Amino acid sequence: MLTLPRRRIIKRRSDFQRVYRSGRSFANRYFVLYVFPSDGVRGRVGFAAGKKLGCAVTRNRVKRLLRETYRLNQDRVREDAALLLVGRKPIVDVKCPVVERAFLQLGQQAGIFKGSKKDLRAFHGPRHAAPGKASSGKSTARQKRS
Repeated sequence: MLTLPRRRIIKRRSDFQRVYRSGRSFANRYFVLYVFPSDGVRGRVGFAAGKKLGCAVTRNRVKRLLRETYRLNQDRVREDAALLLVGRKPIVDVKCPVVERAFLQLGQQAGIFKGSKKDLRAFHGPRHAAPGKASSGKSTARQKRS
Protein backbone atom coordinates (compact mmCIF):
# COMPACT_ATOMS: atom_id res chain seq x y z
CA MET A 1 0.00 0.00 0.00
CA LEU A 2 1.37 3.37 -1.03
CA THR A 3 1.44 6.22 1.44
CA LEU A 4 2.13 9.89 0.94
CA PRO A 5 4.70 10.97 3.55
CA ARG A 6 4.17 14.35 5.18
CA ARG A 7 7.69 15.49 4.28
CA ARG A 8 6.74 15.32 0.58
CA ILE A 9 3.80 17.71 0.91
CA ILE A 10 4.39 21.42 0.33
CA LYS A 11 3.07 23.39 3.30
CA ARG A 12 4.95 26.70 3.42
CA ARG A 13 3.49 29.74 1.69
CA SER A 14 6.87 30.67 0.20
CA ASP A 15 7.14 27.27 -1.51
CA PHE A 16 3.59 27.58 -2.89
CA GLN A 17 4.38 31.06 -4.20
CA ARG A 18 7.61 29.89 -5.84
CA VAL A 19 5.76 27.16 -7.73
CA TYR A 20 2.90 29.52 -8.69
CA ARG A 21 5.22 32.24 -9.98
CA SER A 22 7.87 30.19 -11.74
CA GLY A 23 6.09 26.96 -12.60
CA ARG A 24 4.52 26.00 -15.87
CA SER A 25 0.76 25.43 -15.70
CA PHE A 26 -1.42 22.87 -17.40
CA ALA A 27 -5.17 22.91 -16.94
CA ASN A 28 -8.25 20.87 -17.61
CA ARG A 29 -11.81 21.11 -16.42
CA TYR A 30 -11.19 19.79 -12.92
CA PHE A 31 -7.89 21.26 -11.78
CA VAL A 32 -4.72 23.15 -12.69
CA LEU A 33 -1.36 21.39 -12.50
CA TYR A 34 1.75 23.53 -11.90
CA VAL A 35 5.11 21.92 -12.65
CA PHE A 36 8.31 23.48 -11.33
CA PRO A 37 11.75 21.85 -11.71
CA SER A 38 13.78 23.09 -8.75
CA ASP A 39 16.22 21.74 -6.21
CA GLY A 40 14.53 23.51 -3.30
CA VAL A 41 11.14 21.81 -3.62
CA ARG A 42 12.14 18.86 -5.82
CA GLY A 43 9.96 15.77 -5.49
CA ARG A 44 7.31 17.54 -3.43
CA VAL A 45 3.65 18.16 -4.09
CA GLY A 46 1.10 20.71 -2.88
CA PHE A 47 -2.69 20.77 -2.93
CA ALA A 48 -4.90 23.85 -2.93
CA ALA A 49 -8.58 24.72 -3.10
CA GLY A 50 -9.70 28.34 -3.14
CA LYS A 51 -12.68 29.84 -1.36
CA LYS A 52 -14.59 30.10 -4.63
CA LEU A 53 -15.14 26.35 -4.46
CA GLY A 54 -17.38 26.61 -1.41
CA CYS A 55 -17.34 26.16 2.34
CA ALA A 56 -14.50 24.56 4.30
CA VAL A 57 -16.09 21.11 4.09
CA THR A 58 -16.17 21.32 0.27
CA ARG A 59 -12.61 22.64 0.01
CA ASN A 60 -11.31 19.88 2.27
CA ARG A 61 -13.08 17.26 0.15
CA VAL A 62 -11.47 18.69 -2.98
CA LYS A 63 -8.02 18.53 -1.38
CA ARG A 64 -8.69 14.95 -0.25
CA LEU A 65 -9.64 13.99 -3.81
CA LEU A 66 -6.46 15.57 -5.17
CA ARG A 67 -4.28 13.93 -2.49
CA GLU A 68 -5.79 10.50 -3.10
CA THR A 69 -5.37 10.83 -6.86
CA TYR A 70 -1.72 11.77 -6.43
CA ARG A 71 -1.12 9.05 -3.82
CA LEU A 72 -2.44 6.33 -6.15
CA ASN A 73 -0.18 7.47 -8.99
CA GLN A 74 2.91 8.76 -7.16
CA ASP A 75 5.03 5.81 -8.27
CA ARG A 76 4.56 6.95 -11.90
CA VAL A 77 5.57 10.57 -11.28
CA ARG A 78 9.12 11.75 -11.93
CA GLU A 79 10.93 13.13 -8.92
CA ASP A 80 12.84 15.94 -10.62
CA ALA A 81 10.11 18.56 -10.16
CA ALA A 82 7.63 19.98 -7.69
CA LEU A 83 3.92 19.73 -8.44
CA LEU A 84 1.00 21.84 -7.32
CA LEU A 85 -2.60 20.72 -7.86
CA VAL A 86 -5.26 23.44 -7.59
CA GLY A 87 -8.92 22.42 -7.69
CA ARG A 88 -11.49 24.07 -9.95
CA LYS A 89 -15.27 24.35 -9.47
CA PRO A 90 -16.37 21.24 -11.48
CA ILE A 91 -14.27 18.95 -9.24
CA VAL A 92 -16.79 19.51 -6.44
CA ASP A 93 -19.40 17.28 -8.10
CA VAL A 94 -17.26 14.32 -9.26
CA LYS A 95 -15.90 11.12 -7.74
CA CYS A 96 -12.30 9.95 -7.43
CA PRO A 97 -12.05 7.84 -10.66
CA VAL A 98 -12.97 10.87 -12.78
CA VAL A 99 -10.32 13.01 -11.08
CA GLU A 100 -7.77 10.21 -11.50
CA ARG A 101 -8.42 9.97 -15.26
CA ALA A 102 -8.08 13.76 -15.54
CA PHE A 103 -4.79 13.66 -13.60
CA LEU A 104 -3.37 10.94 -15.86
CA GLN A 105 -4.31 12.86 -19.01
CA LEU A 106 -2.92 16.15 -17.72
CA GLY A 107 0.23 14.49 -16.39
CA GLN A 108 0.84 12.91 -19.78
CA GLN A 109 0.45 16.31 -21.43
CA ALA A 110 2.82 17.91 -18.90
CA GLY A 111 5.40 15.12 -19.19
CA ILE A 112 5.59 14.44 -15.45
CA PHE A 113 5.52 10.65 -15.68
CA LYS A 114 8.57 8.40 -15.69
CA GLY A 115 9.66 7.43 -19.17
CA SER A 116 8.39 10.69 -20.62
CA LYS A 117 10.58 12.16 -23.33
CA LYS A 118 9.91 15.74 -22.22
CA ASP A 119 12.70 17.58 -20.46
CA LEU A 120 11.01 19.50 -17.66
CA ARG A 121 13.73 22.13 -17.52
CA ALA A 122 13.47 22.85 -21.25
CA PHE A 123 10.24 24.81 -21.07
CA HIS A 124 10.97 26.56 -17.78
CA GLY A 125 12.98 29.65 -17.41
CA PRO A 126 12.50 33.36 -17.12
CA ARG A 127 9.14 34.54 -18.33
CA HIS A 128 9.34 36.83 -21.32
CA ALA A 129 6.88 39.29 -22.76
CA ALA A 130 4.43 37.88 -25.26
CA PRO A 131 5.51 38.09 -28.91
CA GLY A 132 4.73 41.50 -30.36
CA LYS A 133 4.62 43.18 -26.96
CA ALA A 134 7.88 44.88 -26.16
CA SER A 135 8.66 45.55 -22.55
CA SER A 136 9.21 49.23 -21.83
CA GLY A 137 11.15 48.52 -18.66
CA LYS A 138 8.77 50.69 -16.64
CA SER A 139 7.23 49.48 -13.43
CA THR A 140 3.54 48.71 -13.53
CA ALA A 141 3.03 49.68 -9.89
CA ARG A 142 0.65 52.54 -9.21
CA GLN A 143 2.19 55.77 -8.11
CA LYS A 144 0.76 57.96 -5.37
CA ARG A 145 -0.75 61.21 -6.48
CA SER A 146 0.17 64.23 -4.39
